[in-house]
Amino acid sequence: MPIPPLSRFDFPPGFVFGAATAAYQIEGSAFGGCGPSHWDTFSATPGNVVRAENGARACDHYHQWPADLDLLQAANLDGYRFSTSWSRVMPDGVKVNPEGIDFYDRLVDGMLARGLKPFQTLYHWEMPSALADKGGWANRDTCHRFADFSEAITRRLGDRVASIATVNEPWCVAWLSHFMGIHAPGLRDIRATARAMHHILLAHGLAVERLRGLGQPNLGIVLNFDHASPATNNPKDQAVSDLWDGIFNRWFIEAITRQTYPSAVLDGLGPHMPENWQDDMPIIGQKLDWLGVNYYTRHLHAHDATAPWPSLKDVPGTLPRTQMGWEIYPEGLHHFLTRLSRDYVGDLPIYVTENGMANADQLQDGTVTDAVREDFLFSHLAATKRAIADGANVKGFFYWSLLDNYEWAEGYEKRFGLVHVDFDTLVRTPKSSYHALARALARNE
Repeated sequence: MPIPPLSRFDFPPGFVFGAATAAYQIEGSAFGGCGPSHWDTFSATPGNVVRAENGARACDHYHQWPADLDLLQAANLDGYRFSTSWSRVMPDGVKVNPEGIDFYDRLVDGMLARGLKPFQTLYHWEMPSALADKGGWANRDTCHRFADFSEAITRRLGDRVASIATVNEPWCVAWLSHFMGIHAPGLRDIRATARAMHHILLAHGLAVERLRGLGQPNLGIVLNFDHASPATNNPKDQAVSDLWDGIFNRWFIEAITRQTYPSAVLDGLGPHMPENWQDDMPIIGQKLDWLGVNYYTRHLHAHDATAPWPSLKDVPGTLPRTQMGWEIYPEGLHHFLTRLSRDYVGDLPIYVTENGMANADQLQDGTVTDAVREDFLFSHLAATKRAIADGANVKGFFYWSLLDNYEWAEGYEKRFGLVHVDFDTLVRTPKSSYHALARALARNE
């Protein structure tokens, strides 16, 4: 049954509607003096990325950004969530590349010229190879280099951006990339994982400290949340589901809001944590101005006695799935928005900074019909509206993503965009979901 569309008038005045992207996924790292990143290395290693594809050209947003910003404006969106590539701004991880920082200067001015609010993310996963060579997020020194990068780019852009997020999805940066090996640097090492789980938060805290010192307002972080449910009522299944909730959902928000880590997770990671990690918690737990929430799906978990810690396995659910194989569960977004407000952040402003779905969209006769994405989008907007009614202080919603793009280990196979991209010609074609959203956000009704 189709989901009835909402409009901007179903949300509080000033609610920000936007779309999101990430630098490596759209810009083209071969342009503008951008340095190599650990994603270039990861993608060049056989078996890591579909067809060994990389972000060297991506969507060529580096050259086509004016037209891409026009698409945002034409969709009646209020804001654009973008990221600034560390490898572009500091190709060696230390020295500023004027050509790279000038690009973001033009990009932010372009947003403002079109009436778009710039929502900046400092780190969306690509690290300069020079720092990856020194251990990356397993090396504490990387946290200080990140603070340097944060200061350098903010000195140029900080007077014009609406907000700054330090890090996008630290769970992906640390666990997915160091324990599961699915993203760069592609490790499967519990000791590196423990260090990355802590150091990415320390980097966040050091960046907040540095930017607060510059007088920069509106600082936050973007966390991703995955709805964890036990596959059965078996106590062991319930225990591992709670453990997964600790690893994925509670580790980061509790560090930031309570200056603690979940004890059940420390049972596994504790022996591998950096020495004296507790001393860093006041830096990590500095007050934020807002919280970003990324939400896509749920997982069902069962105990697996044959597996080492955390001794769990995924159990397939019965809900419809996206092209990524992720179940569509909008109730999970309502769950996290209300849970975070109730248990962790109170009245702190929350933004849904990513929500979207991959679909095998086809261009036919110059158009793309993606009704399934329209239903996905409006069902999650409806979940957001319910969360606001239930007391969550949600201030905005950013769809992921504006464009079909480089989907990390999935290469160019999976399409999340409101706008179809032909990766041979780079022609952009707005999909039916783009047009549906544009109609919902029109102000002349």
